Amino acid sequence: MRLRPQLPGRRRRLRRLQPLTADRALRVAVVGSGPAGFFTAGHLLAADRAVEVDLLERLPTPWGLVRLGVAPDHPELKTASRTFEKIASEQGFRFFGNVEMGRDVTHEELSRLYDAVVYTVGAQSDRRLGIPGEDLAGSWPATAFVAWYNGHPDHQHLEFDLDVERAVVIGNGNVAVDVARLLALTPAELAPTDAADSAIEALNRAAVREIVMLGRRGPAQGAFTPKELKELGELAGADVEVDPADLVLDPASAAALEADRARAQRNVDILREFAGRPAGTKAKRLKLGFKLSPVQILGEGKVEAIEVVRNELVADERGRIQAVPTGEVEVIPCGLVLRSVGYRGVALPGVPFHEEHGVIPNREGRVLGEGGEPLPGVYCAGWIKRGPSGVIGTNKKDAAETAERLLEDARAGLLRSEGGELEELLRERGVEAVEYAGWEAIDRHERGRGEPHGRPRVKLTSWDDLLARARELERQS
Repeated sequence: MRLRPQLPGRRRRLRRLQPLTADRALRVAVVGSGPAGFFTAGHLLAADRAVEVDLLERLPTPWGLVRLGVAPDHPELKTASRTFEKIASEQGFRFFGNVEMGRDVTHEELSRLYDAVVYTVGAQSDRRLGIPGEDLAGSWPATAFVAWYNGHPDHQHLEFDLDVERAVVIGNGNVAVDVARLLALTPAELAPTDAADSAIEALNRAAVREIVMLGRRGPAQGAFTPKELKELGELAGADVEVDPADLVLDPASAAALEADRARAQRNVDILREFAGRPAGTKAKRLKLGFKLSPVQILGEGKVEAIEVVRNELVADERGRIQAVPTGEVEVIPCGLVLRSVGYRGVALPGVPFHEEHGVIPNREGRVLGEGGEPLPGVYCAGWIKRGPSGVIGTNKKDAAETAERLLEDARAGLLRSEGGELEELLRERGVEAVEYAGWEAIDRHERGRGEPHGRPRVKLTSWDDLLARARELERQS
């Protein structure tokens, strides 16, 4: 594949240290093309000085969780891609897909080529429960299930055994709600989505008739949002069930709710409405349980049941509500466990990493070295900066903070590079980078496949197919 020609005004640079001056463009590499990466690029390109941004991504496709994490039956949440498309059209923007940091290019090389490097790689792994049986066949991180049904090319080899009567989802955030809902959707509800075709076929064949979603704390502490929670009561093929006893609030939760928790109050109101419904007659049941923590996953070679302990909620000296085990245990037979207790960042070669918190140590986006001082020209934004919290839009403010610190350092004369061009280095190594026009070829093809079926797109889900479609540019030229 031929890489995009050099942008007008992008000059060759001598391989010697060059301070950043007002008469040349600030050159920035942003690693990771999800919302945080695009918002960072957009803020930099809107600066009152010339800026060139190269956006690097290990996949052939951009957009991160907007493409591969948002629930396929929530297309409205993917409209952020329109903003990303506008940013990609700005002068000074380039996309390098199919380029992996650490494999194709190192942190040290990027630091030499660019005045600044911003890491926006998100949180790519899952947090573990740390209980016996967690690695039994049939026990999966929800992150893998989400990537599978969204068509992530790294996860299409996974085989989820859905020929089970009951599935248990551990967690009570929006990701837990998403995976529980996907298991409950009817074929008619799945048909118009952009879920991977293979996932749609598997979900339609699934034998799952009961989905149990468990939270270790109470209904007032649920991390899900009212909109997503309310949707569980509107499923065409599943009745939602809540035990009224779970909605009796302890004094600490009642006080917290009264104080200032509008979202939590709305969640509790929705759950009370669910609990008051008469017994349903739909083909599937979705049960929401609270104050239950997993103790161990049971089975001989594969998941057969999960043991949980009932908790009581108590407030500590700071008023924070904690879940304390009571010793009352219950065994729930099941054949599938999806663990949704949070995402976690992954260390990058040559970049500082806080192992306990799963983030790059930073101060307002400036990456900190071992001594706690900012590393010149190294920044981070998004989940790898603050941890996996917030929604897509949260990354805009977060990215703006990082971009402003970078621009401050540029104005203070703290940024410099040796120069050189990334595409030359990649070409020398035989790396087949996908430019933005290559992604547009993929995008056109997927949308074209989906249009006759009333779907937003039918995704290509293998590396080979994605790269082959990106080469369409070469065939047309």
